[in-house]
Amino acid sequence: MQSAQNIFSYRKYWASRFGPAPVLPMSREEMDDLGWDSCDIIIVTGDAYVDHPSFGMALIGRLLESQGFRVGIIAQPDWHSAEAFRVLGKPNLYFGITAGNMDSMVNRYTSDRKRRSDDAYTPNGEAGKRPDRSVIVYAQRAREAFKGVPIVIGGIEASLRRIAHYDYWSEKVRRSILPDSKADMLLFGNAERAIVELSHRLAAGEAIQDIQDIRGTGFMRQGIPDGWMEMDSTVLDDEKSELTADPNPYLDTTKTQSSCSEQKPAATQTNIIQFNHRPRGLDRDKLVVRLPSFDQVIEDNRLYAHTSRVFHQETNPGNARALVQRHGKRDVWLNPPPIPLTSNEFDAVYELPYTRQPHPVYGDAKNPAWEMIRFSVNIMRGCFGGCTFCSITEHEGRIIQNRSEDSIIREIETIRDQVPGFTGNISDLGGPTANMYRLHCKDEKIEASCRRLSCVYPGICKNLKTDHSHLTRLYRRARALPGIKRVFIASGLRYDLAVEDPEYIRELVTHHVGGYLKIAPEHTESGPLSKMMKPGIGTYERFKKLFDKYSREAGKEQYLIPYFISAHPGTTDEDMLNLALWLKSNGFRPDQVQAFLPTPLAIASAMYHSGLNPLKRVRAAGSEKVNSIKGEKRRKLHKAFLRYHDPANWPMLRDALKRMGRQDLIGSGKHPLVPKGKGYSDLPSNVKPRPRKKFTAKKYKSKQRLGR
Repeated sequence: MQSAQNIFSYRKYWASRFGPAPVLPMSREEMDDLGWDSCDIIIVTGDAYVDHPSFGMALIGRLLESQGFRVGIIAQPDWHSAEAFRVLGKPNLYFGITAGNMDSMVNRYTSDRKRRSDDAYTPNGEAGKRPDRSVIVYAQRAREAFKGVPIVIGGIEASLRRIAHYDYWSEKVRRSILPDSKADMLLFGNAERAIVELSHRLAAGEAIQDIQDIRGTGFMRQGIPDGWMEMDSTVLDDEKSELTADPNPYLDTTKTQSSCSEQKPAATQTNIIQFNHRPRGLDRDKLVVRLPSFDQVIEDNRLYAHTSRVFHQETNPGNARALVQRHGKRDVWLNPPPIPLTSNEFDAVYELPYTRQPHPVYGDAKNPAWEMIRFSVNIMRGCFGGCTFCSITEHEGRIIQNRSEDSIIREIETIRDQVPGFTGNISDLGGPTANMYRLHCKDEKIEASCRRLSCVYPGICKNLKTDHSHLTRLYRRARALPGIKRVFIASGLRYDLAVEDPEYIRELVTHHVGGYLKIAPEHTESGPLSKMMKPGIGTYERFKKLFDKYSREAGKEQYLIPYFISAHPGTTDEDMLNLALWLKSNGFRPDQVQAFLPTPLAIASAMYHSGLNPLKRVRAAGSEKVNSIKGEKRRKLHKAFLRYHDPANWPMLRDALKRMGRQDLIGSGKHPLVPKGKGYSDLPSNVKPRPRKKFTAKKYKSKQRLGR
């Protein structure tokens, strides 16, 4: 993996003489108390300001403060005018705009496109405190407040919309968020390196329009710069493309030390080569892949699916090339993803002087998101699972970034000694995936050259180290600390990795499960699982056997809480029926279900929109088609199969079963899925109607009551 300058090695900006602020200011009065006449950088966020490293505005704000910059926060401003964006005055360097920890559309709307009644990132959970498409709205208002001030957008909403993307809420392909927001620069993925370098270069007097060489950044430009070679991927054909699987998926065909002038490509006059050919010896640092344009992908679903495939093959920071996509008369240019943070850098970011509490301006108001994580510790970042419905890879990358054990232990001690209300229980040691801590490729060169979308699908890569001993040792150190009663694991668990290390499962089950453990098989049938890039249900059953075995040995009654997705692309009605039968036979009665929500840039979203499978080569003709569940009626039916025990769903299920020729599943006894008629008298003996209640561990003492 290419090295990068340590983010804490820059010479501090002159304003470092002010020292760290008790909290980053949200008003002119707070600025006056700090002795500031102005802010160098102002972060505008859709979340309430919580000074905790799990909240993006705090992490980035404290990081920039450590570089010597004066950082102010405008949290959840009234977006109906520019006045709220003037509260801290004009920033000396730039506005940093983010929607917050969640995409604003996902935050506000359910998978059925209904407005949510609450917002976990707002005081007292109050809904409606941020606009739809917050980044665009905030950027426009900031520009209106102070013309000429650079606008830098980032966070998950900007990351997931950095190229043309299908938008579930408007049911159309939208252009990149860059031209819509009119921002000067977009930071995607893990933005620490990019934002530190950008801030120092702006402070040194560089114009933001001239800064175009930072990894993890995107911007608008016209034309391809001199000295660059363009690889054109805008045309489909039936010849072998670059993205067709090679016998060796780790083959590196470029030389990072060579120059374009030394090469003799077929198209030397135009500096354009065709994407479906695979020339060797080109300089990756001067090679850009041209994606189909915005106008092309809105007209041709095949090109949209192809674009998704090309995009995701360029996400490994070790071998990714720059991407460019035409929008009108200008191009959206994306530099390669950022180099992951080292453990020392990661440690330092998480050990900055956070108060770990909401800003005092909120008083006694409850912040649900903070309440959930206030006693938890983030130990890693990223995910190499490649689940197609998930956006972690597009945002955090597939290279795992790890904190050191010592740093994690110090944070636990800080929580124990300084956080009000701590009772001795750490609620989570985790991250995107709890048990990917310190898992990595056996060889850095192989990792840097690999183009696989997943290290664990269709099977665990032979080059992946699955030893969980680092994590086991961390668990033991954490629970041995004085004053620590219990350490729970609440983050999602990758059980196909866990079964490779039974000793880890024993440690987990014996000491770190609070009665139930959430895992996500997502489905039981091979069709949808293959489109999700998830392992078969047999792997779940292997894990369950070990889980039950070690629970019995520990003398504990503990249960697994499996998560399932309805209406995922590639799912048939028969698949959902088989899943419902599996749930019934295993005594699961889910109280809540997860319906597929097509988030921007996710591979499954490309399947949903295009009806094609971008996991395989997209041809001009003959591409693999994928069944998409788009109609409201079918989506409701798939959800109803997961909640087969709910009387409200029985009429719909009866109609569906009759249509599918499965009347044998309507009736009394253990075999049928739903009873006849409309009453409760012929319910199966193990299924009793009850009101829906919020999940708690105490409710699920019996297997028949387990659910989500």
